[in-house]
Parts: sequence; structure tokens; C-alpha cells
Amino acid sequence: MCRAFYHADMTRRLVAVFASMFVAASCVGCAHTDDVGASVGSTRAVNATSAPTLPTTVDALPTTDVAGLRQLLGELVGTPVVLNVWASWCAPCRTETPALVQAAAANPGVQFVGVDVQDSRTGAEAFLSEFAVTYPSVFDPPGAIQTDLHMLGPPATFFYDVGGQQVDRVLGLLSPDALQKGLAQIAA
Repeated sequence: MCRAFYHADMTRRLVAVFASMFVAASCVGCAHTDDVGASVGSTRAVNATSAPTLPTTVDALPTTDVAGLRQLLGELVGTPVVLNVWASWCAPCRTETPALVQAAAANPGVQFVGVDVQDSRTGAEAFLSEFAVTYPSVFDPPGAIQTDLHMLGPPATFFYDVGGQQVDRVLGLLSPDALQKGLAQIAA
């Protein structure tokens, strides 16, 4: 009996390790790009809110850390939030961003917030411009926020209800079905 339990436990652990390696590999092999010639230059307004630390324009891209993100999420209590962790060099991030931009436009009562991690400012600005992102992002070059959120790397999406409670998360590429499921849980 003990031997069977030991083997089942080891199998579960190995599956978890391989799954983690697969998620990490989805962006580890991505090439870093730094489109220096592209620039956002936009002053598109974001959703109106009473959160003082929420950037007021998409191109503001203020540098933040774990404490700053926690403060921002605290200020957004009362509003459903979709938090997307991304990087300009991450291929799955590039795949999922158009759906996030569409969902933000279709759900004005939900505050979308991006967290750009382990990136260059010029790469991040070019990404925001290329995908015509309409919601604000914060900038975390060292990637401390991704560690705090218990993720290996971008992309990841977190859904917070109006009470500020995380009700769902997707580590890795966000599918349209997962996006709709997450939105349904927070936008009631």
C-alpha cells in the first residue's frame, strides 16, 4: 500500500514538474525584440476610476513593484478587474492581446490592467502601439510581480471581482473561452 501511494505521489510530482517546464518553455524560447523606431506617442484615455495610481493614459507605463500593484488593486476594489501580465518579446502575449483589447472595449464596466514584465520600455511602447491597446499597463522590468503572483513567466491573466477577490486565473496563453469564462465570473 505504501509503495503504491509513493509511486502515485511521485507520478503526480513529475507531471507537475513537466507541466511547469512546458509553460515556461512557451516564452523562454521567444526572441526579445526591441523596435526602437516605433513609439506610442498616444494620449488615449483609460477607464475613468478613482484609483490615483492607475495610469491615466496608455502610454504612461509607470514603473511599479509588488507593493505598487497591490496598492493599485486595492484602489480598484468596487470595480471588476482583468489583470494581464505580458511582455513584448512573448509570442503567446502577442497572440492573446487582440482578444483582450476587444474584450476591454466590449466591457467598459471592467477595468483591464496590463503588467509588462522583464521588458524594455521601447519594446513595451512599440507593443502597445502595434496592438492599439486601450487600457493602461504598469512596467516591472525586474519581474518581481510575476514572482509574487506565483507564475513562471508571461503571459498570465487574473480575474478579480468587485470585492477585490481573485476568482480565476489563466497561466499561459489565454483562450477566447477562458477569457469569456473569467469575464462572466467578475462582470455580474
